Amino acid sequence: MSQQTWTAVDDYFNGLLVDEDAALIGAVADSDAAALPPHQVAPNQGKLLHLLARIQGARTILEIGTLGGYSTIWLARALPEDGRLVTLEADERCAAVAERNLARAGLDHLVDVRVGKALDTLPSLEKDGAGPFDLVFIDADKPSNPAYLEWALRLTRPGSVIVGDNVVRDGAVTDPADTDPRVQGVRRFTELIAEHPRLTATTLQTVGAKGYDGFTLALVTD
Repeated sequence: MSQQTWTAVDDYFNGLLVDEDAALIGAVADSDAAALPPHQVAPNQGKLLHLLARIQGARTILEIGTLGGYSTIWLARALPEDGRLVTLEADERCAAVAERNLARAGLDHLVDVRVGKALDTLPSLEKDGAGPFDLVFIDADKPSNPAYLEWALRLTRPGSVIVGDNVVRDGAVTDPADTDPRVQGVRRFTELIAEHPRLTATTLQTVGAKGYDGFTLALVTD
């Protein structure tokens, strides 16, 4: 199998099952125009997040890592009209692009974009009584994943869902000797989930237009 095949298969299924409208297409285009890193989720992955939030019946969502707001749009569209999504973004430039994209999508009334390093803004969420969140999507700097997981547990409830993206690292996650902080962060994140009495989880490898990667899906049980 090749990248060309993976992309062709994604294109086939996306053409039938994923409705990427002008707001989503514009979010990617504006992110590219602003020279943001092309790290947003693929369209089918965005639809998966949307479906997970709907299956969960989520009314409150926490996203750690906004980038240009592409995944934020998918998630916010799963919320009821009185729902709420808080998204945390360290880079002011990314946050500004995301805010414009959310406004164009008509979702700015549902989404609170908070600017600053997540490990600095998460304590304020707890202080403000922002939780519990029904779904948490972790898609930010991988070395901080273990700390993000601990905060996710503090800000969720039994029955909440936690999704961690980009956990395969091109297979490097299997190598305990790999010194890449991103790999080590994902490994520790996974170990903490495995050890934690309040979590049950699985991880899936994925291939597609965005290459080879994977995500972890965890359920808070107690």
